[in-house]
Amino acid sequence: MDEATKPKQLKDTLNLPKTAFPMKANLPGNEPARLKAWTEADLYGQIRASRAGKKKFILHDGPPYANGAIHLGHALNKCIKDFVVKSKTMAGFDAPYVPGWDCHGLPIEIKVDEQLGRKKLEMDALTVRQQCRDYAQKYVDLQRSQFVRMGVLGRWDNPYLTMSFGYEARILETFYAFFEKGFVYKGLRPVYWCMHDKTALAEAEVEYEMHTSPSVYVRYALTSDAALIDPALAGLPVFGLIWTTTPWTLPASLAIAFHPEFEYVAVQVTEDNETYGKGNVYLVASELLESLKTTANLPDVEVLARVHGEKLERTTFAHPFLPREILGVMAEYVTTEQGTGGVHTAPAHGPDDFATGKKYALSQVCDVDEAGRLRNGLPEYDSLNVHKANAPIIELLKTRGALMAQGDVHHSYPHCWRCHRPVIYRATEQWFIGMETPLDGTTFRERALAEIAKVTWDPSWGQERISNMIATRPDWCISRQRIWGVPIAVFLCQKCHEPMNDPAINASVVKRFETESADAWYRHSAEDLLPAGTACAKCAGTEFRKEMDILDVWFESGASWHAVLEAEPELQFPADMYTEGGDQHRGWFHSSLLSAVGIRDQAPYKYVATSGWTLDEQRRAFSKSLGNGVDPVKVMDELGGDIVRLWVASVDFREDVIASVPLMKRLAEEIYRKLRNTFRFLLANLDGFVPATDEQPWDQMEALDQYMLARTAELVTKVRASYDAFEFHRVFHALNEFCNSELSAFYLDVLKDRLYTLAPSDTRRLSAQTAVWKITEALVRLIAPILSFTADEIWGYLPPVEGREASVHIANFPSAEDFGATQSSADLLTDVLQIRTVRESALKVLEAARAAKTIGKALEAKIVVTASRSDLAAVLSKYERQLPELFGVSQVELAALDPALGSADTQVEFAKAEGTRCDRCWRYTDDVGAEGRYPTVCARCADALEKIGYEAANEVSA
Repeated sequence: MDEATKPKQLKDTLNLPKTAFPMKANLPGNEPARLKAWTEADLYGQIRASRAGKKKFILHDGPPYANGAIHLGHALNKCIKDFVVKSKTMAGFDAPYVPGWDCHGLPIEIKVDEQLGRKKLEMDALTVRQQCRDYAQKYVDLQRSQFVRMGVLGRWDNPYLTMSFGYEARILETFYAFFEKGFVYKGLRPVYWCMHDKTALAEAEVEYEMHTSPSVYVRYALTSDAALIDPALAGLPVFGLIWTTTPWTLPASLAIAFHPEFEYVAVQVTEDNETYGKGNVYLVASELLESLKTTANLPDVEVLARVHGEKLERTTFAHPFLPREILGVMAEYVTTEQGTGGVHTAPAHGPDDFATGKKYALSQVCDVDEAGRLRNGLPEYDSLNVHKANAPIIELLKTRGALMAQGDVHHSYPHCWRCHRPVIYRATEQWFIGMETPLDGTTFRERALAEIAKVTWDPSWGQERISNMIATRPDWCISRQRIWGVPIAVFLCQKCHEPMNDPAINASVVKRFETESADAWYRHSAEDLLPAGTACAKCAGTEFRKEMDILDVWFESGASWHAVLEAEPELQFPADMYTEGGDQHRGWFHSSLLSAVGIRDQAPYKYVATSGWTLDEQRRAFSKSLGNGVDPVKVMDELGGDIVRLWVASVDFREDVIASVPLMKRLAEEIYRKLRNTFRFLLANLDGFVPATDEQPWDQMEALDQYMLARTAELVTKVRASYDAFEFHRVFHALNEFCNSELSAFYLDVLKDRLYTLAPSDTRRLSAQTAVWKITEALVRLIAPILSFTADEIWGYLPPVEGREASVHIANFPSAEDFGATQSSADLLTDVLQIRTVRESALKVLEAARAAKTIGKALEAKIVVTASRSDLAAVLSKYERQLPELFGVSQVELAALDPALGSADTQVEFAKAEGTRCDRCWRYTDDVGAEGRYPTVCARCADALEKIGYEAANEVSA
């Protein structure tokens, strides 16, 4: 017998789920195909067109560095941004996303140096710059493909690049704006200096790592009249005592700094001591005297005199190993936290030292070259790297009798953020932006601090963090001694060295950059770039040279508000939001703020969100040496891009977040699979449902369906509020909990009987399908910003609706008003929540009966409920008809009210179901066979069979 003539059985009349929505995701295989379809359909362009004219929301992309493949921190960052943009788009905003890359700077130049080797020596600057440009473009293309693979939508075909001609011109334009307003100066100052990379560094380019330094206590013999300090010291051998962890700076020592308000004691050694010498007198802060006995091996001493620090000003000492006079100076940065109370001062090697040296007219000459080698010194250490010079200098102190004690200190020390090597302070001529520059009746620093207070910082501690940095930072060193970047395009007079500051000439250079890129500065001579007859405004000189330092890359990326937000017609200044990692308080957030406040007198952002670090499951930072990294590209290849996105949504990005491959797999297997199966069930039970004709109005729907729509409306309100607050982890948990607790564990379980057994045209089934349809419509929209691939796939399986958007990403979020709920919904919610409490008790009773093998299936049972409260009894009575469906049993009996139950509220008991089992729905009823044409089914099933035209003659045993 062929299939066409085979008799139809009762089980074939059930509305069992049918759907083309695949059970298995196969995300690694399906996502690339969906990406291709998005590209071919220009999905991002469709989204942009659909939001034309709407209120804008601008998230400005902080540019990742174009150097290598993406890592998990990139994935976290880009997913957060995509969640923001997609959620704002679906909330009805015009939210374009223009991604960008930071393309200039030291790491790329170093990589190119390594690739070129000795060949670089034979190349001109333009050739090397082209090699750097090619290198950066390679990784822009690689990272772009990886971000796209992650499902991040944006203007990928035309991102912003800091190395593009237009962007380079805008960087220079920003510099000139500072320059012309008097913010910029060139001067000799100690700056952080990377000896490995041979360039100055800004504060934002310095990281603190643990480092071991030598610790030495050194004595300086007093050469001025000791009696002027105190008469008790007349004729005695007196020494100043200093402590330092940088012995290599001692050749540059020009002063000993004392605090003018501290009390200093002159102590005489009272016992034989080979190092300190019996009878010698030492000047130390009184508060540190006792600790010096431990830290500096100071022997027993007698206090001969007590003086205020100001008495030590202009005293003189002998350098411990050079023929040089050392001056006693006053400085309030001297502390009594450690050391001796006397601080050795080398003006070329520290900002405080430099300021003190300037105050006392000390030499600012730096005898450390760009590679960190000491010059013009004694043979013992001359030409040695500063760190290698420590040992011979300590030995020199020993031989001269100046070393009092030594040891090692393991402490936090500044390192270059790129090469991770220790840095030094080195006085060189650099270009600076002055933080104390007058600005509208206040100072640049004060204006920046005022603007910080107007911004919303998330978490709130970000405000204090960046405020503290701005309040205490030195002038901004913006020059670097490299070639891969935007040059500080200033002409300097050959005669008097005065920088030319002519707005018309500056504008002409900007135009050159727009057409030729920053290469124009290297391609043309000063004479070619300057108008004929140009003369120095100071000395009338006519010969000029070009400044060849380049700008700090943080200045470049910080200028993106001008190069991107103000330059792109679809964007606007200031941005609504910046979001990056916490290190950007001293990086991009910092430089963006300063450049915008200096030029536009306002912050470039309204809201700043900070993400934490990515850590392994032992809360360790990822590192190559530990081998604990998580490669997001490999995770996408194995599990899918939506799993990476789901991980990002599962954590509160404001805190440090945990990641591992096993964790990703658990998310895929436990969370994602359940979500997908929930959608599969929902879609399967919408088979044949046509909203245009089958949707039921709210007031004609079953109470349970009304309840679920009211719960869905609550979910929509909650999730949209979480999206608005950028609390994506709350979105994740709310959706996951709703699908598990409200749908899978309750509503869909209860609904199966109605969906499977009632006729397709039955209004009670259509009521259920209406609710399922609206819930599915809501859920797929709510998850779309997070599970972008899966949501778009589900969208294609939804029942057809006229005018439906081609993609869920073009659609809007649902609103609570979409669900037809009325004012009575609150009462309905309260009623059903009470019934669900009784249901939980019933399920426990049924489970016990199954365990005792009293019943096999719940439909073999009757539940007897006795309430102790009249209000609960009234609710149960009100919904008595729906209780068997809610409890999943054949019958529910409501016993008489029994107040004696007290606080127990209800008593739930089990009994065997009464009646005969229906062969179709398996419920036990007393109306099986009531319809003579269908003798083995209940009246409800007989009605369904009648409606679907089932012929009793075709029936065979199920």
